Amino acid sequence: MRSSADQPLLKAVLWDMDGTIVDTEPYWIEAEHELVAAHGGRWSHEQAMQLVGQSLVFSAGVLQKAGVSLEIREIIDTLTAQVISRVRQNVPWRPGARELLDELFSAGVRCALVTMSEAPLAREIVASLPRPYFEFLVTGDTVTKGKPDPEAYLKAVELLRQDDLELTVDHCVALEDSAPGVAAALASGAMTVAIPHIVPLPADPRRATWDSLENRGVTDLQGLVALRHGLAKAASTLESVN
Repeated sequence: MRSSADQPLLKAVLWDMDGTIVDTEPYWIEAEHELVAAHGGRWSHEQAMQLVGQSLVFSAGVLQKAGVSLEIREIIDTLTAQVISRVRQNVPWRPGARELLDELFSAGVRCALVTMSEAPLAREIVASLPRPYFEFLVTGDTVTKGKPDPEAYLKAVELLRQDDLELTVDHCVALEDSAPGVAAALASGAMTVAIPHIVPLPADPRRATWDSLENRGVTDLQGLVALRHGLAKAASTLESVN
């Protein structure tokens, strides 16, 4: 057994799904527009942008205020069913996501999915991948508080710790595209990388920002975790990964 000093600094990557692995946000927005219109209301682009990255319970409450006369559970089920239907026709992968997943898998870096989508959609996306990249799926229906609360990320770390008691949040990198997701990841204590997609994100020195996952690899993530652990030799890495 290796000593603690020999343990790798990067042990796990915590992945958001919608907007990070797959570009499903247009599917969600389309479903919101159709649902509000079916109930005689109007749904603007600005309103849709406010729901990006939010929990489905929160989003359903906003849709009720926009005139959708259904219960929270009915709204969630209706939206999810439409997005699943679209995903079955076409999975809109984000650039570089599958390649990075594959490299992490080959390198033995563990991965967990941390999404506010519910399990049926998450399983649909995971089933479309060629290999079992994710050890755990933490979905919106398995937590009591959605993003921006850190509960989902903290739960993922605890699940990963079951097989490695030396793993801490300091060994993890979270990949996120939205403001609520980034806030949740930062609040959990994980090293956080923002990959803005639908909604621009303000600069924040507490996280790294990448334009895309394309051409990003294990070495980039290892450099970020090395910075977290205060290794002097990593001082030049931050510039190269931002």
